[in-house]
Amino acid sequence: MLEPREVNLTLDLCLRIGEVLLASGAGAADVTATMQSVARHVGLRNPDIDVTFTNLSMSWQGSPEDPPVSYARLVKHRDIDYEDLTQVDHLVRDLLADRVDLREARARLARLVSSGHTTPRWAITLGWGVMCGGVAVQLGGDPAVAAIAVGAAMIIDRLQLRMSRRRLPAFYRQVAGGAVATLIAAVAAASGLDVDPSLVVTANIIMLLAGIGFMGALQDALTGFYVTAGARLTEAMLATGGIIAGVSGGLSIADIAGVEIGRLEPGAVDVKSVSVMAVGAAVCASAFAFASYAPRRIIAPIGVIAAVAMVIAQSIASQGLRGPWSVAFAALFVGFVSYAVCSRLRVPPLVVVVSAVVPLLPGLLIYRGLSLLAEGGAATSEGLLAMVTAASVATALSSGVILGEYVAQPLQRESQRLEGRLSGPRLVGPLRARSRRSRGRGSQD
Repeated sequence: MLEPREVNLTLDLCLRIGEVLLASGAGAADVTATMQSVARHVGLRNPDIDVTFTNLSMSWQGSPEDPPVSYARLVKHRDIDYEDLTQVDHLVRDLLADRVDLREARARLARLVSSGHTTPRWAITLGWGVMCGGVAVQLGGDPAVAAIAVGAAMIIDRLQLRMSRRRLPAFYRQVAGGAVATLIAAVAAASGLDVDPSLVVTANIIMLLAGIGFMGALQDALTGFYVTAGARLTEAMLATGGIIAGVSGGLSIADIAGVEIGRLEPGAVDVKSVSVMAVGAAVCASAFAFASYAPRRIIAPIGVIAAVAMVIAQSIASQGLRGPWSVAFAALFVGFVSYAVCSRLRVPPLVVVVSAVVPLLPGLLIYRGLSLLAEGGAATSEGLLAMVTAASVATALSSGVILGEYVAQPLQRESQRLEGRLSGPRLVGPLRARSRRSRGRGSQD
């Protein structure tokens, strides 16, 4: 039986671990299972855990005669930080393997969340620029288009960073990002440069879409955490609505100024264009991982996985199976291979799957839909169809990745019992949970 002091320290540690995981984009099922694993290992059997989008609560009662001990913690919104996510994942694994004890784990977690990053912030801005340059190459842009996309992305990142420090909500930051991307493209078009400004807008739309938590929202919905899924979906819809508002506002200003940005029409795909798209996808995914503070050892594999996924998507699309189905099969591949890659390189699969599907995000469909809606008349229905297709593609990406994880993860006896209650694969956290009591008697829980 644990002492009351040990109970309090354990509950606090579980909540702090859950806070970092949830704020970094982990699904509610993964957060719950990880907190359960830590609690059971220390000796708290069957704790009550409640995870919502903004709050974590955990309670435990030793016996019916004892009063329950309850803790709650508010989850503050944070930017994507795969370095913290990976280090917390390693901390949990070390704790479950008895390489650290409870107090060492608490001290290590405190150092982790209070320390900064060795990568300077200007390098992260450059990473976002390189990401958009990769998208421009992926879409068939020339070096001039890629250079403009890089510059626009860096301006947007610094602007959003300044707005974030002034505590402005994410919706307004997305509006500003979409408007700046469109206005920069309009300036490029008005300057007489021989570039396609629609490529610049599309590349920066994908940058703005990359930070939206579609994956976590769908994972929560599939695993039964509907309240958290609804909150994440609302946040994703607001962020996407901000992009649409910003881009449409920029298109209106360009139209008033008499500048034609045009819309990007996807062309025929051949072997050469697929290879160029694969290179652009690799650059885009690797740069996104770098800008999200992913461990350096996983950046190159992410690029390879993204390139192969792009080849799969374009090969299927060239056979006539376009739209959500082509990207769904590509996302299925990403989810399937990420488990094996991450187990070797010791990073959570979430780091790989989110980064590798970024080049497949429906930025082109969103921009095309907005362009058609701006034309009005007979093009309105086609624009609405493009927007609906974009939503379908985002859903196909998330569901395909999660299905790939279902297929890939080995269902051992202990993980079956734990995940059977949570109804979902693990994108973060170890599968095995053993308590001190069970190890003492030589059996497994």
